[in-house]
Amino acid sequence: MRRDLDDVIQGWPFDPEPGEVLAREVRARDGRTVLQVRIELGLLQLEVTGRPDGLRPHGFNTYLDYLRHCAAVRGSSGAKTRPASWTMSPAQSNEADREFIQFNHRRVAWLTLRRYDRAIQDADHTLDLIDFIHQHGHEEAFIASHEQLRGPVLFHRAQAVTILALERRRYEEAIDALREGIDRIDAHQLAWWEDRGIDGSPNPALADQLRHFEQEIRSNYHVEKTLREQLDEAIAREDYEQAARLRDRIKTQGRASR
Repeated sequence: MRRDLDDVIQGWPFDPEPGEVLAREVRARDGRTVLQVRIELGLLQLEVTGRPDGLRPHGFNTYLDYLRHCAAVRGSSGAKTRPASWTMSPAQSNEADREFIQFNHRRVAWLTLRRYDRAIQDADHTLDLIDFIHQHGHEEAFIASHEQLRGPVLFHRAQAVTILALERRRYEEAIDALREGIDRIDAHQLAWWEDRGIDGSPNPALADQLRHFEQEIRSNYHVEKTLREQLDEAIAREDYEQAARLRDRIKTQGRASR
């Protein structure tokens, strides 16, 4: 039985453009679909559902699920503890980091393959993991190393939601997704800066790219103000009757888009 990767990577050279990720979906011998990412020294093979490595840590779907269990129930004694008081051990932090990296690889691969629905799911898992580490991380440096990546994950998520909306010709929904992404990135970057007492301002590049995308959509599809933007303006001027009508229109629009 051959154990090298020659047959697998034959005809798939590693020659990406700057910033390009080489990814593909293939059928495994048992019939299941797997995701492959070409790297310089070979490839990564990821499962398309559950954890990318296909494992079930301690019987849970993901390591994050297991950590949530640990935060709710302390150790083997079964004694209840307040979730906020529980802290991850160094070993648990290493395993959380392993899962974080796996989901990052898969999210980027899904974006490359234009599987935006899958990219959103993996982005949400990664953001949930960052939130958990922020609350339960064992040391500040470990928390910081993950918080620094929150912005790119939010950026990818906003991109994916926006493009899905454009593909469905829901142009107002696309703009609302971008505005939400911009707000979340700005809020995180400002909070991160202020928490550390750093002089200056955070890097605006990610939010600026989303703002540019927003202006392109408004121009190309002639969108002035979305219903949500009109709702915000009605609330700001305390026109609650108009706000109620706009809420009803938004609810109707949401039901129609399902």
